[in-house]
Amino acid sequence: MTIISKITTRGCGCDAPEETTKLISIDAALARIDDHATPLVDTEVIPLSQALGRVLAAPVRAADKAPAFNSAAMDGYAVNTTGLRGDGPWIMPVIDHIAAGAMAKAPLAPVGAARILTGAPLPEGADAVIRQEDVIRQGATVRLDMRPKPGENIRQAGEEMQQGQTILSAGCRLGPRQIAASAACGAASLRVRRTLRIALVVTGSEVRAPGRERTEGQIWDVNTPMLQAALAGPELDLILVEHLKDDPDLMTARLAELAKGVDLIVTTGGVSVGDADHVKPALIGLGAEVHFSGVAIKPGKPVSYGSLAGCHWLGLPGNPAAAFVTWQVFGTRLIHALTGQESPRVARRHVVTADAINRKPGRCELRPAKLVGFDDRGREVSSCASASHSARASELASADGLIFLPAESDHLPAGALVEFSAFCDS
Repeated sequence: MTIISKITTRGCGCDAPEETTKLISIDAALARIDDHATPLVDTEVIPLSQALGRVLAAPVRAADKAPAFNSAAMDGYAVNTTGLRGDGPWIMPVIDHIAAGAMAKAPLAPVGAARILTGAPLPEGADAVIRQEDVIRQGATVRLDMRPKPGENIRQAGEEMQQGQTILSAGCRLGPRQIAASAACGAASLRVRRTLRIALVVTGSEVRAPGRERTEGQIWDVNTPMLQAALAGPELDLILVEHLKDDPDLMTARLAELAKGVDLIVTTGGVSVGDADHVKPALIGLGAEVHFSGVAIKPGKPVSYGSLAGCHWLGLPGNPAAAFVTWQVFGTRLIHALTGQESPRVARRHVVTADAINRKPGRCELRPAKLVGFDDRGREVSSCASASHSARASELASADGLIFLPAESDHLPAGALVEFSAFCDS
C-alpha cells in the first residue's frame, strides 16, 4: 500500500491572495477563532452515568491500582512452577476451586493445583495459570505435559494503572471508551465544564417551516432543522431557536437581548452586503468586535465571527449548503474552543480525485465528496459533483466529507491528490 507523506502545506492553498477583495484564508480565520474563543470557566460535578458527550474540566486519576490483585487472565489451573520437578508430565491434586469474586481457601501447596476462573484472585504461592485446554483433568487430579513459565496467564496487580495515575486529561470529550476508563479508575462522578448556552437565529422574510404552505417567492427553511441537529450535543444547551424577519430595528433589539443570556449566537443569513443583510450592521451598531468577516472560501465567503460583551457570534451564510460547509469548518472549531476540548482540529487526509475537475481559481473551494474506494496504489478515491452549489442541501446527504480544491488551481486531472475532511456528525 502506498504511504502518502504528511500534509505540511498551510491548509489547502487558500492563502493565495484574492485580487478583488480583502478576504482572509481559512487557516487565518481558524487562528482567529483560537485566539478569541476561550473555554467556559464554570464547572459542575455529574454522575458517571450522565457524562456521555460532556467535556472534562479536571483530570481523572486512578483511585487504586488496577488490577487491584494478581488474577487469572483465563480459565485454567493455578500452580507453583517451583514445585514441578523433573521433565514431566506432572500429575497434581486439584485442591481448590476459585471463582471470580471469591478467595482461595488456603495458600497453594508446592505440589498442587487450584481450579481458577478468569478474573479470580491468584492464591498465595501460585505463580502461573495453565490454560484448561493445556491440561487433562483426571478426577481429582490434573495432568500437565508442558512446563509453564512463571507469570504465564496472570494479570499482575497494577499492570494497567497505579494509584493516583492520570488516565484522562482535562479537555477530554467523554465517549464510551473514556467512560470505561473512568469506571476502571473507580470514578463515580466527574467534574465537567457546564454546557454551552446557544441561541440559533435564522433570518430571512422568505423562509417558511418545512411542509408549510408557501406563496410565490418563499422557500422552505432548511437551516433551522439542520443546525438544530448540529447543535444537539450533550455539551451544548440550545436554549432558543428563533426566526427573524429582515427588519434592522427588530434585529438590533433582539440580538442585544440575546447576547445577555447566552454564550454563543449562531445566525444564518444577513452577513453579506445586500440591502436586506442586517445582522452584521446590527451587531456592529451594538458595539460588537468583528474578528473576521469574509473568508476566501467557496461556498460561504461572507462567513463572519465576532463577540459582543462576552457573547460570541458566528454568522453563517443563508444558503443551506454554504451554511453547512462553514459550520463544519468554523462552527465545530468554535464549539471545541468554547467547551475546552483538547485537540480540536479535525484531521485532514489525502485522497485522489475520481474524475478531472475544472473550476474558477481565486478561492479555496470545498466540495461535498463521497469516498468510492481505493486505486491500484492503495489511495482513497473521492468523487464529487462537477460544480459547487451553495443552495443545494440534497447533495450533502450522500457525501462523506469535503474535499479542498486549492485556490490557485483551475484544473485538476483525475487522480490528483487533494485534502479531505470527514463530516463531523456529533
